[in-house]
Amino acid sequence: MGDGALFQQLGISVGLGLLVGLERQRSSRIAGFRTFPLLSLFGSLCGLLARAFGGWIVLGGLFAVVVAMVLGNLIEVRNGDGHAGPGITTEAAMLTMYGLGAWVVVGSPLVAIVVGGTVAVLLQAKAPLHRLAGALGEGDLTAIMRFVLVAFIILPVLPNRAYGPFQVLNPHVIWLMVVLIVGVSLAGYIAYRLFGRDAGMLLAGMLGGLISSTATTLSYARRAGARPPEAPLSAVVIATASAVLWFRLVVLVVVVAAGFREAYAPLLIQGGVAAVPAFVLWLRTRRMSTHEMPAQENPTELRMPLVFATLFAGISLAVAAAKHYLGNRGVYAVAAISGLTDVDAITLSMARLVREGRIEASTAWRVIVVAVLTNLVFKAVLSGVLGRRALLRPLLWALGLSLVVGGLVLWLW
Repeated sequence: MGDGALFQQLGISVGLGLLVGLERQRSSRIAGFRTFPLLSLFGSLCGLLARAFGGWIVLGGLFAVVVAMVLGNLIEVRNGDGHAGPGITTEAAMLTMYGLGAWVVVGSPLVAIVVGGTVAVLLQAKAPLHRLAGALGEGDLTAIMRFVLVAFIILPVLPNRAYGPFQVLNPHVIWLMVVLIVGVSLAGYIAYRLFGRDAGMLLAGMLGGLISSTATTLSYARRAGARPPEAPLSAVVIATASAVLWFRLVVLVVVVAAGFREAYAPLLIQGGVAAVPAFVLWLRTRRMSTHEMPAQENPTELRMPLVFATLFAGISLAVAAAKHYLGNRGVYAVAAISGLTDVDAITLSMARLVREGRIEASTAWRVIVVAVLTNLVFKAVLSGVLGRRALLRPLLWALGLSLVVGGLVLWLW
């Protein structure tokens, strides 16, 4: 290794130490702007010495850092007000930065930069993180633990091989899609729990689109039917959730099949078009009475992952059978039927098939659009039946615009 590369590594080590030290300068009495860069530089020097004398040098350096921390806290207690301050955040940061300094000279500098930046952000975000922890109740923590069960306990033990007709039923892949959907919905649910009943109409629609736009439509259509004067508010939320749905699908496509770029533009255009009437409706109603969101269902209840797993498996099998026996027309029929209740499953199925080269990308994105347009028709019918004319009148032109533009996209793109 040349001197230039070595000095670059040491510079990264010192820079990361300065970044973390700058944050700790105002909140810690045992380590700050000078201590942290010295600490990370010490870790780098131990890493360099370990190349010649063995890994025990790094372990010895770690022991020295621990001793220095203990002595620093003892001196602070002796000279201060009897205690060194609550928590061990600074001490944990010191140990991390020492290890980061050692890593810089033996591993990837990019990893070191990402980890160092993460440490700085976590330290700086103390107040909002504490507010988040205080806002979450016992039920919310249970929801997070259920997601851990779904993602990190059940998923790894499922067999990663195809079964059944057409070889499309892979338990690992099916449950991976469940983890993705539950994760996105859980993020929206946690945001709902933070902003909850005080959420404005636009925010309520955004959160509803993240959790489930169809369930949001059902909830607000019922609300409009029970409280006709608030129907315009419900229309804003439903239109916003339907617009967010397009962007949610883009995220799903990117995660499952980043190479499926043909879907990006049509879905984003549709999302932008759908956002316009939602914003106009909001402008007309923003001065109405304070809006409160209805209760949202926890997306980590075990029933929901199991239902989605069954739905995704069924749609994957139906798509494979339809394509085999009926060609692309059969796939469009499956999309139209599945879109009546859910568009996530058909979207993930199309993205997966594109990634595996089993369907053309130009067909796949059209199938997704057909499913969403069918879903919009279902929402309009649902709104008219449950919310009656008071809800359907302001909502019809918003959903109708998306249907017209969607039809033009399918025809002219």
